[in-house]
Amino acid sequence: MHPLLHTKDNVACKDLMIALDQCHAKGFLWKSMGMCNDAKDQLAACLRAERFKTQKFNRAGVKDKKAQIREAWREIDENS
Repeated sequence: MHPLLHTKDNVACKDLMIALDQCHAKGFLWKSMGMCNDAKDQLAACLRAERFKTQKFNRAGVKDKKAQIREAWREIDENS
């Protein structure tokens, strides 16, 4: 299963997590017959979308930070 399912970062997928937990609570045979596959697939898609949002945000931050570092090095090179 996915790590860190019940964190504050996955609030958008909370309903899907609850649905999957309820499906799993129905018992082993229910899970083993594939009755929870739709809930699991929906949850995986939701978590994937949330991960992509986080990655996009992080990449933008890194891009800005690299630009600042390059600017600082450029100033150092000009003043040397």
